[in-house]
Amino acid sequence: MKQHLPWLALLAVLTAPMAHAVEYRTVLPKQSTIHFEFRQMGVPIKGGFKRFTTEMAFDPARPEAARASIEIDLASIDAGSPEADDESAGKLWFNRSAYPKATFVSSRIRALGGNRYEMRGTLMLKGRSREMVVPVTYTPGASTAVFEGGFVLKRLDFGIGEGMWADIATVANEVRVKFRIAATGN
Repeated sequence: MKQHLPWLALLAVLTAPMAHAVEYRTVLPKQSTIHFEFRQMGVPIKGGFKRFTTEMAFDPARPEAARASIEIDLASIDAGSPEADDESAGKLWFNRSAYPKATFVSSRIRALGGNRYEMRGTLMLKGRSREMVVPVTYTPGASTAVFEGGFVLKRLDFGIGEGMWADIATVANEVRVKFRIAATGN
């Protein structure tokens, strides 16, 4: 038995890095959220989306190969009141009959150190697309990892809140978007 001990120790050392190599692909919708906050007449309004799908592949050992996409069902908005939810459907806001979804697709992910990453990609909203840079923090867990980030969206860049709502003194142009995506590895 003593003869096998060095080989077992060597085998344990060689396979240890592989045991921790995990690629996160399975998103946990019930543990994931998308929220936003904006100001209307100086008053902060918070909201979010109840339905969205996320596809991702993230290996912390190879972040440059990572990819992510998200599709948000704009009809699932919670804008703070039923009236605001209904108003957001119209042509001046999301125009949901023509553009029912918002999408983000990553094009590049770069490690910044300390479990922080920069995700570049394209946001498509109301028929308009814009390149975005999104900071993301990765928090590994025993079986689940959490990816959190946020960015400022300029609503007028996407034609959100047109006409009488384009006045940024009434509704601020900046919308702070925050997300939390929980995923397991395979």
